[in-house]
Amino acid sequence: MSKEHQAYLRKLKREKIIVLFFQIFILVFFLILWEVLSNKKIINPFIFSSPTKVLETIKNLFLNYHLLKHIFTTLYEVIIAFILGISLSFIIAVILHEFKLLNKIVDPYLTMINSLPKVALGPLIIIIAGANTKSIIVMALLINLIVGIISIYNGFNNIDPDLIKLFKTFKAKRKDILFKLTIPASYKTIISSLKLNISMTLIGVIMGEFLVSKEGIGYLIIYGTQVFNLNIVMSGIIILIIISFILYKLVLLLEKKLIK
Repeated sequence: MSKEHQAYLRKLKREKIIVLFFQIFILVFFLILWEVLSNKKIINPFIFSSPTKVLETIKNLFLNYHLLKHIFTTLYEVIIAFILGISLSFIIAVILHEFKLLNKIVDPYLTMINSLPKVALGPLIIIIAGANTKSIIVMALLINLIVGIISIYNGFNNIDPDLIKLFKTFKAKRKDILFKLTIPASYKTIISSLKLNISMTLIGVIMGEFLVSKEGIGYLIIYGTQVFNLNIVMSGIIILIIISFILYKLVLLLEKKLIK
């Protein structure tokens, strides 16, 4: 290993340490500031709670309100909706890419559905699917599906036209261009859509739980609002942030493995 390469690796290591240090510093500073402002009543402790109250509430939820069951319920719904969403997004994006006329027909409808507030469809979803887990998964699919389709489809369309011409010059069939050029060349775009899809899925699941659930983190937040226990609300929000962070890191690990 050359000295230049060793110096470069040391530089990368220093950057990682600096980034990690400031990430932890910002988090600790925020928690301390939150605690101080709440104790000094500079912010309303009833509304905004405090880190110590949140920890006490999470402990109480764990001991008396089956917190793990609520977390696993939300995670189960997220995983099912995520797998369905990314699979359907990929299949539909491939179909739209291969059949340009069909894409021109449905494009305005995709745009309209994407811009439609999905909560407005909540009552209709409940009537059709019932007040159960199915409604929550459908709500999540409505949010993550269109975004996934558009993201993957745009990745397919960004293929270098010269490469497509080169394949056609060598008399490649349509399926060869799709499976040996379009999809492999869009690999990073497809993987990047996983990051967007997981966040959209979590949003959709929580929105669904707000409407119909009797379990899950979304249910806990609504319950805390109904009984005016904002410590439960803040605890639910903190748990959601942690879940979101963990899911994002898992997608990053999956991305590294898939790219290799």
